[in-house]
Amino acid sequence: MEHVIGTLALGLLAALVAAAAVVAWRHFHPAEADEEEGGGEVAEYMSMMIALLYALLLGLALVSVWELRGDAENHISTEAGALHQMTVLAEGLPPEQQRRVEAVAERYAVHVVRDEWPRMRQGGPPADTGWGLVRQLRAVAAAPPDASSSQEVTALELLGQLSALDDARRGREAVAEETLSPVLWAGIFVGAVLSVGMLFFFGIGRSPGQLMMAMGMVVLTVFLGLLIHYLSTPFGEVMGVGPDPFTRYFPVAA
Repeated sequence: MEHVIGTLALGLLAALVAAAAVVAWRHFHPAEADEEEGGGEVAEYMSMMIALLYALLLGLALVSVWELRGDAENHISTEAGALHQMTVLAEGLPPEQQRRVEAVAERYAVHVVRDEWPRMRQGGPPADTGWGLVRQLRAVAAAPPDASSSQEVTALELLGQLSALDDARRGREAVAEETLSPVLWAGIFVGAVLSVGMLFFFGIGRSPGQLMMAMGMVVLTVFLGLLIHYLSTPFGEVMGVGPDPFTRYFPVAA
């Protein structure tokens, strides 16, 4: 909640600064403000085109970061579900092997929640230690030499779930390293400056109502920019995906 309040406060501060700049400009340059009347139509057309192009750019950025977050959610759910399913299938193995599978699966869940998640929150990739635990899972899930036919089938199903876990983990690592293109970030920043600048300094702000509408656009622009920033980190603290699928299946304190 504090992040939402901070975002709105930052947007309001930007709007107040922009409005104060316009009021000061029109106060100290009244003649230039009057000359703007003649070019009002051109300014309105340019403002409309810039706002339209900027809206398209924001839409593209929002879709990109939202898909990134959705991919992160899917990979985590698949990975945790496959790990849990392995512990369920292990009930069809000999008791000693079942205990080994459950022990390694629990260590994997603890490692993901306590070691890998803090790294991913900072935008870094998971450590290679997790892949060592995946290899241990593969070793303990293999059918023993004296396995019965049903136990061999169970071992094959365990390896199938392990394959799904492997793929989901690779996807999670790829998402953790992805980010919004710097070119797109530059376009968002330049577009915001142009949109707000055209809105305030070319024909808008001659009345209190227009000034309030322009300030509202500044608040919305800042809010959308920060929203894109938060969503661009799919495992971040503000709007990122948490390790809930793992803690739901395994008794791990995050």
